[in-house]
Amino acid sequence: MNVNSLRDEVRFLFSGQGMPYEKVCLMVAAVVCIVLGLMLSSNFSHDARVVVIDLDNSAYSHELTSRIDASEYMKVTAVLNTPVDPSTLFYRDQAVAVIYFPRGLEKDRYTGAENHVGVFYDNTNTAQTSDIKIALNELIGLDNAAEQGDTGSTNDSISGTIGLADRNLFNPSGSNYNVEVQGFLFFFGSMFFTFATIGMVPRLRLSHQLDKILLEGTPWDILVRLVPYGACLAVSFVFGMAILRLLGDMTFSGSLLTFLFVQVFYVLTVGTMSVLFGWTAANPGIASSRMILFIPGGFIFGGPTGPISFYPDWVVAASHLFPLTWEFHFVRDIIARGAGFADISKEFGAFLLYMAVVLILFCAKFFSARRALLKRQAQDELHRQKMQQLSLEESAAAGQAE
Repeated sequence: MNVNSLRDEVRFLFSGQGMPYEKVCLMVAAVVCIVLGLMLSSNFSHDARVVVIDLDNSAYSHELTSRIDASEYMKVTAVLNTPVDPSTLFYRDQAVAVIYFPRGLEKDRYTGAENHVGVFYDNTNTAQTSDIKIALNELIGLDNAAEQGDTGSTNDSISGTIGLADRNLFNPSGSNYNVEVQGFLFFFGSMFFTFATIGMVPRLRLSHQLDKILLEGTPWDILVRLVPYGACLAVSFVFGMAILRLLGDMTFSGSLLTFLFVQVFYVLTVGTMSVLFGWTAANPGIASSRMILFIPGGFIFGGPTGPISFYPDWVVAASHLFPLTWEFHFVRDIIARGAGFADISKEFGAFLLYMAVVLILFCAKFFSARRALLKRQAQDELHRQKMQQLSLEESAAAGQAE
């Protein structure tokens, strides 16, 4: 009896009626060990983007800027010579740190007066700034040591005149409620939303509703079915953040209306991709296994599990193929950094282009399926007419024989 059960289950495993686990298990092992191993090979911030606000605009501040840019941990992407609100320079992940050189820095350095270089860190991910902090402290320490050597001082107790005054922005306490827990909220919410919608087309096919929609309807007749699921997802996001705010110490610096407005487009995009990926599945169970193709990648490379500054540029660019990557960009800007809609307009415009591509692919799939259905019906009709003609000929031949 046990042998028969085992034989029956093995037959089902390779029948194609369920998840093709014999292929999925090997694919997962290959992806984790080869692809993710290559993408996650760096474990430090390499050429993290840094913006310099240089109000001193002196030879000394230019020299410090060059030293910072020469560090393997930092890359100076912009130098500004006018006062700017540092928090605005972090929108769209443009920078990991902003370095502020005050007026009179060069003068104070050579006269021995005390002064400080200001540093503002983006603490939306506490791990991304650790290497930068060490590098900046070493740079200033070596500079002060060199200055003591130039003055000929032999008193080891003399400290440097230039120090660092740093400040952690957006998540000063380094709370997990603002990073890991919040990241899991959007990841698991998106994952179960996908589970609920990815089997929609296979379900319609099994219930014989899909053919009618293809022949008489439009792509919107399928996408409109996402509305109740999307509404539930948006409510769950707000409900989850309310819990994190009341029971934890999550910060919400932006506008809830701006956040919800963006979610409308995010939900439509993820739902469309979900329906598109599950279209060809034989049944909803097989469709569910395809969630892994476009949801987890955004969680891994979108920022909550590891700092974006750890990844090579090509990995950061490729990560935007996953919709959850865009979601985490908006979450950091709106929720953590307090950005308004105008502040995220550039990123939102790029996301609209991404959404447009997804919708075009979905419409192409819809009309391709319609053409295939019409062709199949034409072939069935032709076959029916041939069989009918053959039946008439056989009847006539039988009549002649009588």
